[in-house]
Amino acid sequence: MNDVTALGFSKGRLRRLDEFLQSRYVASGRFPGVQVLIARGGEIAHSSVLGLRDVERGLPVEDDTIFRIYSMTKPVTSLAFMMLVEEGLVALDDPVAKFIPQWRDLQVFAAGGPVAFRTRPAARPMQIVDLLRHTSGLTYGIQNRTNLDAAYRGLHLAELGYDDTLDDMIEALAALPLEFSPGEAWNYSVATDVLGYLVGKISGVPFDQFLQRRIFDPLGMVDTAFHVPADKASRFAACYSATPEGGLALQDDPVTSPYLKPARLLSGGGGLVSTSADYLRFCRMLARSGELDGARLVAPMTLALMRANHLPGGRDLAEMSQSLFSEATNAGMGFGLGFAVVEHPARTLIPCSVGEYFWGGAASTAFWIDPVEDLIVIQMTQVLPSSAYPIRRELRTLVYSAMMERRG
Repeated sequence: MNDVTALGFSKGRLRRLDEFLQSRYVASGRFPGVQVLIARGGEIAHSSVLGLRDVERGLPVEDDTIFRIYSMTKPVTSLAFMMLVEEGLVALDDPVAKFIPQWRDLQVFAAGGPVAFRTRPAARPMQIVDLLRHTSGLTYGIQNRTNLDAAYRGLHLAELGYDDTLDDMIEALAALPLEFSPGEAWNYSVATDVLGYLVGKISGVPFDQFLQRRIFDPLGMVDTAFHVPADKASRFAACYSATPEGGLALQDDPVTSPYLKPARLLSGGGGLVSTSADYLRFCRMLARSGELDGARLVAPMTLALMRANHLPGGRDLAEMSQSLFSEATNAGMGFGLGFAVVEHPARTLIPCSVGEYFWGGAASTAFWIDPVEDLIVIQMTQVLPSSAYPIRRELRTLVYSAMMERRG
């Protein structure tokens, strides 16, 4: 561990962070265990490893524990897609139907149910940028808001253990209307799964192989994949759901988990497993404008474009979101090409910097990168849903409260 004082942190306040996590979440039984990595200036300032990765077997969280990162897969997929943009194989304003012809005449939901939707024409075609920023008109069954959400649930689209392939999902979506005309609203959706499909189609390389060759191998992300191989299964964490009483119910046993065998649906929106160390490698590459240890994945200007707010008219999520569920709060937030971006820190009511970008996963994992303070924070646990507890807001407050020296 590096000298935390030299990196601008208070040792005592970092201890307070660990004490908070231990008492509020681990000892209380809200979380089985938790891991937090704080890095600044390319060096690890603090590492918390608390509690159990498997309550039933009494196994502790360790530095190399493998977690389901769910929607923290989305930034990885988005970066993979932007590599194809850099190569001139696709442009952000290309119509999606250029690559998915069966989507050429997608309609917009007006009324009715799955048996007989009433629709209207879309105001404009869906563009690639709509997929990256979640303005496509697609949705998630977990939104539980409309009849279209119910239709997604009925087809089990992009759900864990979904038995079909990405090709099957694309065909199923072709038969459903959109929630709204592309660009008119923001709705958290299966759009990033569609991007994963397009990465494979446009590159000519299977999506999982593309990620392995172009991202994981160059960055040395040795434990990140769409399944957990047998020789790593002993490090795989159990996944729990929060109970109404504040306890935990086993959701996915690591001994019998579907993640122990290769997935049929390679979900670019939520299918990866990873470790804190691996994801820190990915975040360090982002923080260094696309390069790490001599491996250049994308150019600095591409990362700058991804970190900009791409919501139409420069609006924020508070104005555009119609999602009941998202991995971000809306106040003060814009959305870039693969992650949320802080636009107005004061509106968030928590410490943060302009241009900070972040996302999280359904099992309460999270990361953020603060380019002003040269800061990366990664937090791992395995508790569904991510909205069960305000851990992300609390963690931001505790981390910034332990920072004694500003760099911005």
